[in-house]
Amino acid sequence: MGYAVSREVAETFFKVYAVRDMVRVAPFLRDDVLWTISGPVDLLPFCGTRRGKAAVIDLLGRTVPTVLRVFRFTTELLLVDGDRVASLNRLSARGTADGRTISYRVAHFMRFADDKVAENFTFIDSFDAVEQVLGHTSPVHDTPSLLGNDIVAL
Repeated sequence: MGYAVSREVAETFFKVYAVRDMVRVAPFLRDDVLWTISGPVDLLPFCGTRRGKAAVIDLLGRTVPTVLRVFRFTTELLLVDGDRVASLNRLSARGTADGRTISYRVAHFMRFADDKVAENFTFIDSFDAVEQVLGHTSPVHDTPSLLGNDIVAL
């Protein structure tokens, strides 16, 4: 069997990630880390793909705080299987534009190598996050469904 990340390493990573301490996060990132956050880049500029430790540190330490000031990041579920880690989290922040509280779910799917994050794919509830950042609901909520129920296709 190949490399397997320990649950302790994964839990420790998420603890330092939760407080956004880049000095403590950096040792958990491979130099060639690939970090992707799915979502609308034009509305949430921290979405997209970054390559390399320096780019990820810049993303987490500078880019995200231009939109959101994270004050709570809670891991609700953490699964570790071999070199893979999956987590379901709740992020709470204040919007930098107006100070409003924003809270949404975040799922991380990671691959570790030598106790460091080699790849991260983050999926946020971007529909909910964008509505909260913009401060209003999307026009899709105001459009009656042809099917008579609340189905939204994006």
